[in-house]
Formats: sequence, C-alpha cells, structure tokens
Amino acid sequence: MAKFMNKYRIDSHRRPGWDYAADGIYFITLVTQHRIHHLGEIVMTETHGCASLPAMQLSDFGRIVKTEWMESFEMRSELFLDEYVIMPNHIHAIIVLDKTNIDSTVETHGRASLQQQQSTGFIRRPRSVSSFIGGFKSRVNTKINNHIDIHQPDSPKFDRHDHFFQPNYHDHIIRNEQSYQRIKNYIIDNPLNWDADKFNNSEQ
Repeated sequence: MAKFMNKYRIDSHRRPGWDYAADGIYFITLVTQHRIHHLGEIVMTETHGCASLPAMQLSDFGRIVKTEWMESFEMRSELFLDEYVIMPNHIHAIIVLDKTNIDSTVETHGRASLQQQQSTGFIRRPRSVSSFIGGFKSRVNTKINNHIDIHQPDSPKFDRHDHFFQPNYHDHIIRNEQSYQRIKNYIIDNPLNWDADKFNNSEQ
C-alpha cells in the first residue's frame, strides 16, 4: 500500500504468474493521483423522512468518470460490472471477465490493449483486466482535459506524466462466495464508513 503514494516509482501489485486475461471475478481499486478528492464528496442525505445517511455526491469530474466507467463495460462484451462505488478519491468495483462466448478473432476495443510499457517490457493482453483499466484511464484523461479546456476550472490538465488516476491499481482475485459477499458488502457500505476509510485524506 505504501508504494501507492510514491510518485516516482510504483511497483506492480499484480500477482506473479497469474494470467490477467483469464476468466475470473476481480475486486479492483483505482485511486486518484496523490489521493486528491477529484471525484466529489460525501454528504449527509435524508430519504423519506429517515435519519440522515452519508452518500456520495459526484463532482463534474466524478460525473465524467462515471460516464466513462459505464461506457467501458458497454463496449466490452467480455466484461461485466457487478457492484461498484465511486468515492471522493477512489473507485471500488467487482468485475467479471468471461470470454467463453467471445470470438477470439474479433479485435479488442480500445488502443490500450496494444500499448506496451517499454521500460518494463509489460504488454497489455487483449480482453484482459489490464487492457480495460488502461483504456478507461486514457479516456478519463482525455475527457477531463476536454472539460478543462471548455469550462476552464482552476485545475491543471492531465498527461502521461501526471495522470488523473495513479498509474497502478489494486486487484484481488475473488475465489469463493464468502469472499464475494464480504467484498460486496464492503463496497456497498463504503460511503457509510468514509470517516474511517484508509483512503480518506483529512487534508483534502
């Protein structure tokens, strides 16, 4: 976890030897660069006269991220979105990779699957978790920069040296029903537990 805050070098969190193009259920977490609360804030809401509860209120950047997030699954027939939550500075999600009914001769959506990080020799395989994440992050950078150009908010633009999201991401392979239910509940309850969240930066 400590490496997540290292702006100069972030070690891979990938499991050694695991094929991330293989079918499976994954718990993934994406965090904004420097954990800045770009995506919105947790506010107290009241529903039908009930007690106030914490809920996520998306910022302009957060709405852009949500749109790109949902469209990423619409354009990929091998990926399915289960539970997810967008928080002030991170996204938690359970995603399902299932290529059993996919024609292997069909090209993967997005250029990210063909990108290579020459410094590490790592190649994102088509229809993999890494190609999905890479494509999503690239589109977010582009769409948010377009928003900055049009609306000129007090925010610097993002590029390959200063990403909107941290270059890496966390993942966990879900192997059984008990683990799935525990993680699903954690995601659902994330806004309720924001005060104690490990990603909550009190300086934001």
